[in-house]
Parts: sequence; structure tokens; C-alpha cells
Amino acid sequence: MKFAPHYIHISITEQKLSLINHGKNTISYPVSTAKNGVGETMGSECTPRGWHKIRAKIGDNQPLNAVFVGRRPSEEVYSASLAKAFPDRDWILTRILWLAGLEPGKNRYGRVDSSWRYIYIHGCPNGLITGKAESHGCIRMKNEDVLDLYSRVKTGITVFVE
Repeated sequence: MKFAPHYIHISITEQKLSLINHGKNTISYPVSTAKNGVGETMGSECTPRGWHKIRAKIGDNQPLNAVFVGRRPSEEVYSASLAKAFPDRDWILTRILWLAGLEPGKNRYGRVDSSWRYIYIHGCPNGLITGKAESHGCIRMKNEDVLDLYSRVKTGITVFVE
């Protein structure tokens, strides 16, 4: 697949997301990808590689640290007390950029479909962005960063994960 003039690049090795415009990095953010590494199989809790697109942007008008459950705002706002009450929750906060694979057999259709695996770029408790891969498959970002990225991109922008 050919590089688009404007796309998101996610580097697994660098734990970094970059917005690329005509070959130039316009802005970068630290991220956390899957602690299980890379992979495309459903149930693997791995981050899928290859070309994707943003299929949906979720969270317009929600506050910073808004909590999402099943891609819907729960009406909660993340706090230390909420974290203590639910210590095992996989926090999806602030905004969701839902990925859809573009490569049939690699990250689209069947047991490798990124969309059906509910792979997102999303906010998380800021302390979880440590330069290490620790997510359950999604690409986690600091809340202020995902809010900024969300404002810069449109649905349909391509995303390359490597």
C-alpha cells in the first residue's frame, strides 16, 4: 500500500505516534502499545500492524478524562478515587479513534479484523504512558495528547502501525 500524503504513523519500537504531512513529521506523542507485542489474531491482546484508517471518532464534547465503556460515555470522570474503586479496569478515557484494517487477510476480515477486535487509539490514565508497551492491544495516549490528536484528524485518515 502506498503512503498517503497525510497519515498517522505508530512506531511500536519507539512507542511513538506521529502525524505525518507530505513526508514531514508535524507532531509526535508518546504512546503505549500492547504488552503482548504485535499480532493480528482476535483474542491475542496484541497490537495489529499494517495500514488502517480511522473508522470513527468518538467522544465529541466529552470532558477531559471522561470514561468510556463499550464506546459510550459512562458519565464518570476518571479520578484517583475511581481508580481505587475499580483497580482492574482497562481505562478508556477522553476520546476514541476506532481503527479499521485496510489489508484483507492481514488486519481486515475474519479473525484478524482490527475493527471487530475493537482496536482504538484512546486516552488512558496519564501515568500509564511510561515508554513501555503495556496495553491490551490498543494504542494508549495521555489524555491531553489524544484530545489534541482528535482535533487534528478527520475520520478516514490512514494509520500505519509498524
